[in-house]
Amino acid sequence: MHIVVCIKQVPDSAQIRVHPVTNTIMRQGVPAIVNPYDLYSLEEALRLKDRYGGRITVLSMGPPQAETALRKAISFGADEAILVTDRAFAGSDTLATSYALASAIRQIQKDIPVDLVFAGKQTIDGDTAQVGPGIAKRLDMRLLTYISKIRELEIDHGTITVERRAEGGVQVLKTKLPCLVTVLEGTNEMRFATMNNMFRAARHPLKVWNKESAGIEDLTKIGLKGSPTIVSKVFAPSPKAVKAEIIDTESNQPKDLAVTLLAKLFTKKPDLAQDIAKNAP
Repeated sequence: MHIVVCIKQVPDSAQIRVHPVTNTIMRQGVPAIVNPYDLYSLEEALRLKDRYGGRITVLSMGPPQAETALRKAISFGADEAILVTDRAFAGSDTLATSYALASAIRQIQKDIPVDLVFAGKQTIDGDTAQVGPGIAKRLDMRLLTYISKIRELEIDHGTITVERRAEGGVQVLKTKLPCLVTVLEGTNEMRFATMNNMFRAARHPLKVWNKESAGIEDLTKIGLKGSPTIVSKVFAPSPKAVKAEIIDTESNQPKDLAVTLLAKLFTKKPDLAQDIAKNAP
């Protein structure tokens, strides 16, 4: 069994700032991390490897410094890592990114057939949730999104059974391989890297592919030329004008806390009690 996991290195959203003049994201000085949603998919792939055996290849498209994210994935237990990087990919939106990654997966398939592709549900810097489905469409793979549990993988029969979170309940789906899976957050917990894998990750010879190595056939479908998305403005949420107020109480009992809070609320808004009385059944 061969699993490809697509990951992305993203800026830490907790420290992102927006330039006050240009309204663009300021990435300088912001630490880069592995997209958190990708880690859920990576851990699920590692669990399948633990249970059924096989091989995991981690794939990422990004600048040369994205090598750090790939080495981190190897430290968790991935077998191979490929970085697709080229100045021609600069400015790629989700359409161009899915085209480039799909082309790279086709190149991987020339050496080893791919049974499963895992991708993050979305990224914290774009939040579009479009790249995973875009890859599946381009590769003509069956698509399983918002997966909360993988029930069974029947390698001999080439099928997978999963639980999918849906509005109003959970769907149990069974489909044939190969397919692409995106995993919900909270489905699992990322394991710790072992010392041996950390040493292996540090000295592992990563594969670095440019546009030719990744099998890009149409240059008009990557980079800015292949990106019809236009971002007109990026802005940070307006800070709240009213600060939170701390209320001191002598008792920490829920009933006493509720009485104190209601008393404070009715004092600030005397008409509130009358409005509640009017609307009461």
